[in-house]
Amino acid sequence: MHADEGAPEGATPRGPADAEPDYRFTLANERTFLAWQRTALGLIAGGVALEEFARLSLPNGLTHVLAIGSVSLGAVLAILGLLSWARTQRAMREGRPLPVPRAIPVLAVGLALVALIIALGLALS
Repeated sequence: MHADEGAPEGATPRGPADAEPDYRFTLANERTFLAWQRTALGLIAGGVALEEFARLSLPNGLTHVLAIGSVSLGAVLAILGLLSWARTQRAMREGRPLPVPRAIPVLAVGLALVALIIALGLALS
């Protein structure tokens, strides 16, 4: 079906920026956004848990740094998830290829750093 079929006489046809994507893709984009938010919330909760409970096995200063890093990574990931959702939604509406999520390398590097710092702390304790 053509974009301007069924439009009233003299109406401006809908442009690509106005196209409504298939609702299944919109809902999939929303589920992906919610997954990023759950991951961010898990990182924030993990930072709180590190601060409260990891002092038993790691030096106090190190747990504080890890907790701040984990909570900060969670905050950044929450924002990147929102931006990714918006970019993807806009690309679908405009008929463009979907953008690569920017949050994936941030999450991978951030988690690797947290894991390395924990391993170093355990090795030194």
